[in-house]
Amino acid sequence: MRIIDTSEIKNRVKELLTTANYAIGEDVMKVLQQARQSESKPIAKYVLGQIIENNHIALDEQVPMCQDTGMAVVFIRMGQSIFLQGMPLEEAVNQGVREAYEENFYRKSVVMDPLFNRINTNDNTPAIIHLSITSGDKMEIIVAPKGFGSENMSAIAMLKPADGLEGVKSFILETVKKAGPNPCPPIVVGVGIGGTFEKAALMSKEALTRDLNQVSSKKEYAQLEKELHQEINQLNIGPGGFGGKTTCIKVSIEYYPTHIAGLPVAVNICCHAYRHRKTVI
Repeated sequence: MRIIDTSEIKNRVKELLTTANYAIGEDVMKVLQQARQSESKPIAKYVLGQIIENNHIALDEQVPMCQDTGMAVVFIRMGQSIFLQGMPLEEAVNQGVREAYEENFYRKSVVMDPLFNRINTNDNTPAIIHLSITSGDKMEIIVAPKGFGSENMSAIAMLKPADGLEGVKSFILETVKKAGPNPCPPIVVGVGIGGTFEKAALMSKEALTRDLNQVSSKKEYAQLEKELHQEINQLNIGPGGFGGKTTCIKVSIEYYPTHIAGLPVAVNICCHAYRHRKTVI
């Protein structure tokens, strides 16, 4: 049995959110720099150059790279040998979010009631928290402040099994095509296939926390990731939506067993900032 005080969880969440909003990860920056060199369209080169310059400024000045500092999504994978003490887990996470957004002057974008009384909570809480229990005595925390320019372009479909591979590909490509310039391309595309309605959506969000160089462990899905990446980049949406061959940085697919009568597919789109950070306690 290992005891973890939830104040430590609060501090880690705060730290991760603080750094996630500052700048694009080095792996993404490398891809963007390579893309700028390979683009033939002047406008595409210019937009990629502006993204890269913006990132340098954010790093140097320690300010957010984007005005939309997102809604905090927190994934916690907790070992079953851990005993928590202190404030409740959800309260600790939200306190970490609250302190990160208040102390860093990040834009607070959460409204308490989604429909009838859209009043800002003024501290960017509550967070979206996903908890899973694993073996061992470690806790992994991933935070992803998700901007809604890209979140709003996401979609889910309950396809028929007969739709098969081509139906899945068609839905994903059509979703990206409809999104166009709205999610601030170049984008990262997370896909969830299988499970149920909500499981597919959750997997598509989890797919956006994978390392950029990580491919699916199953060869068929790894091949599908590669094919979709290539086909999305042939849509000529391009950086900022001005055309070019760099529409997509990465496609990541997660899958899960499903019912014999269904084929759920979810697409969660992320902008080029690809903001997420991870720690282990």
